[in-house]
Amino acid sequence: MTPIISDPAAPSARATAVLVLDDGTVFQGQGLGAVGQAVGEVCFNTSMTGYQEIMTDPSYAGQIINFTFPHIGNVGANDEDHETTTPAARGCVLRMDVTGPSNWRAAGDFDAWLSRFGLPAIAGIDTRRLTRRIRDLGAPRGVLRHDPDGQFDIAALQAEANAWPGLEGMDLAIDVSCRQSHAWEETRWSLADGYGRLKDPVHHVVAVDYGVKRNILRCLASAGCRITVVPADSTADDILRHDPDGVFLSNGPGDPAATGEYAVPAIRGVIESGKPLFGICLGHQMLALALGARTEKMHMGHRGANQPVKDLTTGKVEITSQNHGFVVVRDSLPAGVTPTHVSLFDNCLEGFAVDGKPIFAVQYHPEASPGPQDSHYLFERFVDLMAQNA
Repeated sequence: MTPIISDPAAPSARATAVLVLDDGTVFQGQGLGAVGQAVGEVCFNTSMTGYQEIMTDPSYAGQIINFTFPHIGNVGANDEDHETTTPAARGCVLRMDVTGPSNWRAAGDFDAWLSRFGLPAIAGIDTRRLTRRIRDLGAPRGVLRHDPDGQFDIAALQAEANAWPGLEGMDLAIDVSCRQSHAWEETRWSLADGYGRLKDPVHHVVAVDYGVKRNILRCLASAGCRITVVPADSTADDILRHDPDGVFLSNGPGDPAATGEYAVPAIRGVIESGKPLFGICLGHQMLALALGARTEKMHMGHRGANQPVKDLTTGKVEITSQNHGFVVVRDSLPAGVTPTHVSLFDNCLEGFAVDGKPIFAVQYHPEASPGPQDSHYLFERFVDLMAQNA
């Protein structure tokens, strides 16, 4: 018998959406956003704010996001808070229905925003139960279907969930990367002026786009960097012909080993050039692969804006924003590569540096979009390395 799980708070409501997991578990609820269905890995995010930034983070390609915070959509949506042009997440799961927006920056409600971008959603389910299931058994494959008529072929949906190959071995960076090189000069948002423009740049950075978030680029620009963004499959020659002062390896989705098939040779070429290198998230993982380490799939990953990380070089603890389902195996780091940051949740590797070389990387998202700003100093560290190597 397939287990059917409905929200006990509204047992009589006719379901207009279902979330069917690969093990046959079915969550019934009310449909939001676009009519239709999506298949992907079901993960959870513990952030209390920034749902629009999360849904547009390219690192969520191939994933359905279960929000643990119940009040998703309460501040509406706008066109300023996108982290990329087109959302890469496949859908989302909510505890409560979306209410009317209550924020001066809102340009519309979140339900309409989801519909605009073709994203189905389900509300009114026990997100705590789903979160516990992911925590205990790992991130499942699932199908989210929104049908106002309430017609669901559960067996077919479960079969589709099981047929989806999963993220392990999947290169998604190439799907979310830019197609051609371009310049970036927008700086961080301020209450008085909104987004600014770069003035008097000091350094030139080539950013390799594996699925880069816009606010990462804004943080680099705000630190005085003129940025040339290049596609994920750029070679070392493609990168170095721009004569950068430093090279940045961005965040992104999918299995780093799969993306590394073309990215690792390029990264090794940049390492040989002696240019300062800074990697974040997927960039951190692929830089580790290029140095001889290995990565592996995590049980459930780290996703949220409340992740404690210890800086081993200073002893300080940062509260960080994270979104990753793969991790660099700490014991696989070769000689000459030193761990610099570790997670205080599970002690996994969160950062490393290469001894005697201007190369470092972190697993988390220091641009804090959304999240705390404890780690903004890393952009200044990168700038300092470029200044020292000028």
